[in-house]
Amino acid sequence: MRSVMWKELTAEDLRAKAAENAIVVLPVASMEQHGPHLPVGVDTFLCEAVCQAGAELAVQDVPVVVAPTLWCGMAEHHMAFGGTFTFDIPTYQAVLRAFVKSIARHGFKRVFIVNGHGGNIAALNAFLPDLAREFPLKLYATTYFEMSKADLAQFLEDQKSVHHACEVESSMMMVVAPQTVKHERLGEAFGLLNGDPRKGFPANRFDSFKDLTPSGVVGDARRANADKGKKLLAVCAEGLAATLKNRDMWGT
Repeated sequence: MRSVMWKELTAEDLRAKAAENAIVVLPVASMEQHGPHLPVGVDTFLCEAVCQAGAELAVQDVPVVVAPTLWCGMAEHHMAFGGTFTFDIPTYQAVLRAFVKSIARHGFKRVFIVNGHGGNIAALNAFLPDLAREFPLKLYATTYFEMSKADLAQFLEDQKSVHHACEVESSMMMVVAPQTVKHERLGEAFGLLNGDPRKGFPANRFDSFKDLTPSGVVGDARRANADKGKKLLAVCAEGLAATLKNRDMWGT
């Protein structure tokens, strides 16, 4: 099977993809601290892996190509730990717009922005109307772990969904990039096990993760293992593939 990854194809291959009306999956992620046991690239590793696996499942039924991952996002809340890159809102919007504009200029008509970082969700929701108004695209945006939230829960012990550097992300990293996981530090990799204290307030506020969880973890990575990671990755890939094949969304 020919690669579904934009970065592995020739310009000629990509012109052919545009001609067959391929859906362009655009992974957007982050580069930020993930506790004492995981690398800062977790969201980028996992988002790209889910997008590739989902596209490979879908490509027999619908033309699809996975664009290069936008590895920087909105991560101010992690900056105090070090190791983190972050955009401000105008820069993030401008960079994402440039990515989408490039895709549109090459003749693609269908774009699926797939996010892998919770801190990006509000910004992407805010950007979507402007992108949809400016470009003649069938354009959707999702967060892969929210799209598969109901199916992820069956494999989890202490949580119902993805938190941060937690049971889910740690298990998936043991599959996607096992050489980067510091297993000897898993004993320290837990935090906010009794819930986020901010949720008791009737209004939102900004807090650094360092003030909320000294470990940098939300959830319990001590529950992580590679077998669980394979199941979680498969569920996320299947959820993405099903969405890519949804003709009510994308047409033909």
